[in-house]
Amino acid sequence: MPSPAGQSTPSAVNRRRFLKVSFGGSAALVAAPTLVSWLGAADAKAATAPLPFVDDYRTNITANLTPETNAVVRILGGFARVWKTGAAWNTGTPLRADVLRANMQYCTAVTGARTEAQGREAFVHDRQHQSYAMIGGLGPLSDLYKSGAKAVTSITSAPDTTPPTKIDDAVPADAPAGSALGAGSYTSDLGLVARLVDTVRGPYASGNPGKYAFQYPRPWRMNENSEVVDTGRTDALGFPVYDSKVVVVPQLLRQRSTSPADDGGFPSGHTNAFHLASLAYAYAVPERFQELVTRALALSHTRIVSGMHSTVDVLGGRIMATALAAATLADPANAELKAAARAQALAYFTGKTGTTADTLFAYAHSDASDPYADREANARANAPRLTYVLEREGRSTPLTVPKGAEVLLETRLPYLTAAQRREVLRTTALPSGYVLLDGFEQWGRLDLFTAADGYGAFDSDVTVTLDASRGGFEAADSWRNDIGGDGGLTKRGSGALTLSGHNRYRGGTVLEAGVLVAGHERALGRGDVRLDGGTLRAGEPVRVRGAWTQGAGAVLDLTLHRYHAPALRVSGRVRLDRGSVLSLRLDADRPPVAGSTVPVIEASALRGQFDRVELNSDHLRAVPVYTADGLSVRLVKR
Repeated sequence: MPSPAGQSTPSAVNRRRFLKVSFGGSAALVAAPTLVSWLGAADAKAATAPLPFVDDYRTNITANLTPETNAVVRILGGFARVWKTGAAWNTGTPLRADVLRANMQYCTAVTGARTEAQGREAFVHDRQHQSYAMIGGLGPLSDLYKSGAKAVTSITSAPDTTPPTKIDDAVPADAPAGSALGAGSYTSDLGLVARLVDTVRGPYASGNPGKYAFQYPRPWRMNENSEVVDTGRTDALGFPVYDSKVVVVPQLLRQRSTSPADDGGFPSGHTNAFHLASLAYAYAVPERFQELVTRALALSHTRIVSGMHSTVDVLGGRIMATALAAATLADPANAELKAAARAQALAYFTGKTGTTADTLFAYAHSDASDPYADREANARANAPRLTYVLEREGRSTPLTVPKGAEVLLETRLPYLTAAQRREVLRTTALPSGYVLLDGFEQWGRLDLFTAADGYGAFDSDVTVTLDASRGGFEAADSWRNDIGGDGGLTKRGSGALTLSGHNRYRGGTVLEAGVLVAGHERALGRGDVRLDGGTLRAGEPVRVRGAWTQGAGAVLDLTLHRYHAPALRVSGRVRLDRGSVLSLRLDADRPPVAGSTVPVIEASALRGQFDRVELNSDHLRAVPVYTADGLSVRLVKR
């Protein structure tokens, strides 16, 4: 990507074309002085306590190329354990031959197996404005966004052959007046959202300083054995021929740079741009948070498919974008803009779809043809793209969440405090031990897709309050992760929270108000459950490992199925206080029939009775049958 306006370009460097760099350790290396002694510099910087990234991100300009002077170069320092930068683009030294060999073998395999359709897709995402490409992550809201933002592109398909010249995105001649590339026009109905995207992708968000600092070659300049060999020949297009089996998409051959010294691979600029745009859109439209993160990872993968970048390049782009997006969104100078962009997006989409803040999420996930409609498929696709060829090494250490990172979840989990959002990021983070991800502040360990599904563990007691009157996620949300830890959960407020994971937290569950939905048999963890108020609802049978206590006014809402086990199984004792309520629903597909006796609660012992037992049926009523260790209901006709 070109240097942003106003940034200087480093002085000329050695551009020798004949080189052999062995990643296997046996071939002789071309001797060259290093640009900076990375590990020594990092150690020296550590002694002077560098500023947190979010406080120092404006140092990312091409005049600053060392970890001491550039915050982005500093957080990408994990790569300094893999690759030692040389004085020129072709004089670097591999420090981890195993990683770089696996990197190139992966690229060779992917580009060799690429289909024609994948190649065409890779061309489109190479040439199309990255902020426009990310709009596809909005799913059913995508077309509405494009029209509302007046966002357009001229790159919609790939040519059949190699274009004779460079192709750049532009506003089509027949586009409506006021149309704009990328995220759209600032004067449109979604102008604040477009401005937010451009702000996140602002003057300090370029990948060029990192490229110049690391000078790691692109994969098409290296062969499958991870060697760079210039044959001295040129191809029919005039490009140097390297002994390389990384196959670039034919349509992109003339889109490549002819200046290796100004065209480093690490970090990937397109990847950086995709993720920056995705997190800006996700802040404004959190109803599509996970799908936008998934699309950013998917489009970044096309950089490898195209042959233009390698896995380490893409990982570097994701790391820097995560940190840069957080820094920009956390910057007080952007506080008013980000809030206004979120409000504008919500008002626009609810107005266009006839929804409310409470129902927009459902509309945003209503299209079965949405390529990101399947959350589980998204999770499976995303997981390997967070680490690619990296192998985890050593024992994992807990993550200290980087300062300001919690802002990335500010609109997705608005009912949590900043400290709680940091806990969500910490408990859903990747383990340590992945060399590229373990740089300064370890931004690469953040797993935003998983974090959007709530806590990964309750390492201390968690109290959460959802206020239904505020709408959106504050009215109802779901935590889908499998939650562990020694702590417990207390649910307060009028909103509804669904726990859908196979949870193992041991500190117990307390419901004080609102609705708590058990969306999995083991949703309520391994501790005691106490209902002091509100409604606990379960559509399928639930198991409780501890005791169950239900106070006055609290409602247990269960669904009865034909020929099924008890709807609630409690390992310990059940105590029902006077004034407690049991509300029963008949399963729409497998309802029990009149005259049958259906088990409801099974426990080691049961004390007390419900003040009333309700059944949602016009034709049947439920007659409770209590025993010393449980409760059944006999269904009789009214």
